[in-house]
Amino acid sequence: MAWPAGILLACCLWLREAGFASSIGGRCVFPFRYQGQVFHDCTQLNARHKWCSLNQSYTGYWKYCTTADFAKCVFPFWFRRMIYWECTDDGNDFGKKWCSLTQDFNRDQIWKFC
Repeated sequence: MAWPAGILLACCLWLREAGFASSIGGRCVFPFRYQGQVFHDCTQLNARHKWCSLNQSYTGYWKYCTTADFAKCVFPFWFRRMIYWECTDDGNDFGKKWCSLTQDFNRDQIWKFC
């Protein structure tokens, strides 16, 4: 069955406006809000696998994260009184390397392990 071009176009536009187009192969949006929390990377909250929102304020559109979706380290970043151009173990009691997800860790306190 063939659909008239006008109806097909209207359906596609409605799906895009409703957010369905972005949920198929969409990109993670960081930071995003979910259940009163702000996430700067993929989360495993209420799930078995890490996922992300496709909107800044989660509205039901999400996807499972792939390697390409995880938040990237930001270099250089400022920590205490030093500027770092790579992951560091400074400030970590267990010697595990980490990085900032913003240029100013001192202000934002957003980080991840490398």
